[in-house]
Amino acid sequence: MELVNTTPLIAGSIYGALAIIFGAFGAHALKKHMTAERLESFEVGVKYQMYHAILLLILGLMPAHIHITRAVNIIIIGVFLFSFSIYGLTLSATFKKKIKILGPITPLGGVCLVIGWIMLLIQFIKLL
Repeated sequence: MELVNTTPLIAGSIYGALAIIFGAFGAHALKKHMTAERLESFEVGVKYQMYHAILLLILGLMPAHIHITRAVNIIIIGVFLFSFSIYGLTLSATFKKKIKILGPITPLGGVCLVIGWIMLLIQFIKLL
């Protein structure tokens, strides 16, 4: 079976490994320093990152005739913008160095994720 490309497999593997690392970091190291609300936000970033890491691994195994490269790229960007901006916001607020510019980046990442999912839907409907 020919793979679409290795990009989703590599990105999914990296995002998956980082989600485990960040999840453990949040559960052990940050728990002492963050409010419950900030820790919950941090965990949302970890969960969304892991969900999309798994999605990317699955998409990396799709046959080449299913054209999903653009959707994959938008999802990769969306995960980075969404999850990593949440990490930055929660960490910077916790350590009193709030980086305000990250605030609008989170919803932009979320929009990218939604667009990526819709693009996948369109490609899968074309298979019918």
